[in-house]
Amino acid sequence: MQDYLSTYENYLRTEKNASDNTVSSYMRDVRQFSAAMEKKDLELGEILPKDVEDYIHGQTRKGKSAATVTRSLASIKSFYNCLMNLGLAQSNPAKNVAPAKVERKLPQVLTSAEVELFLEQPEATDLKGYRDRAMLELLYATGLRVTELISLDVDDLNLPGGVLHCRSKGRERVIPLYPVAIRALSEYLTNVRPQLLEDKDETALFVNMGGERMSRQGFWKLIKHYQEKAGIQKDITPHTLRHSFAAHLLENGADLRSIQEMLGHADISSTQIYSRLVNQHLKDVYRKAHPRA
Repeated sequence: MQDYLSTYENYLRTEKNASDNTVSSYMRDVRQFSAAMEKKDLELGEILPKDVEDYIHGQTRKGKSAATVTRSLASIKSFYNCLMNLGLAQSNPAKNVAPAKVERKLPQVLTSAEVELFLEQPEATDLKGYRDRAMLELLYATGLRVTELISLDVDDLNLPGGVLHCRSKGRERVIPLYPVAIRALSEYLTNVRPQLLEDKDETALFVNMGGERMSRQGFWKLIKHYQEKAGIQKDITPHTLRHSFAAHLLENGADLRSIQEMLGHADISSTQIYSRLVNQHLKDVYRKAHPRA
């Protein structure tokens, strides 16, 4: 089984061009499934749809969330599809197993006032302040995922053209930048980044105080620091700014297709959740403001 797992991991990375996070999640799901089947003394070709159903239902009984169980089933289906494509399995026992229904929660977003307050927190008085302000402005200007943000290179920016080129998941998208973000990035690139670099050949757009590419953990700590400094009670993550970016665009008249393109969603259904979010916000405002509501 270990050989099959290694084959599948290579398939995810090379054929599907999956992100590190996706590979980690799918491999964890498949390894757990494999271990459960081995406990039942079942070989790969002996596993039946009933075995997959029992495993999935068992995950639910253990208290796993519907979203986690659904992803686990998707991982198992993907695993078998890979093996079938390579001629290593005759059928997919998970093919017709129904996933649990997931009630998709609406994402939490910041109000426009909260965004303004949050973005004001880095004080442009030292190198770190200039860098942090540029990072946060770029994140809200583009709705990037945190992995995309820290993976950016200097050449991905076109400040004279006012756009950012983002390459992710085998696709490239071009996202406009607003003037405040362009100014913050220009100040950072001209006056700050050169002073932070240890290696003049470093290509990373954003570097830590040691001159190396910013890490996910480093940026996460940065976000939490400024949330606390701003006194905002909502739990702010890098994805909160991504959600806020999309919701605020939609509130101000942007169409879903354009937002989908800027966010890099493969499926419009992923973007449509922001319509629900905006509609819910309007209902809340109506109930609070209408004298007869």
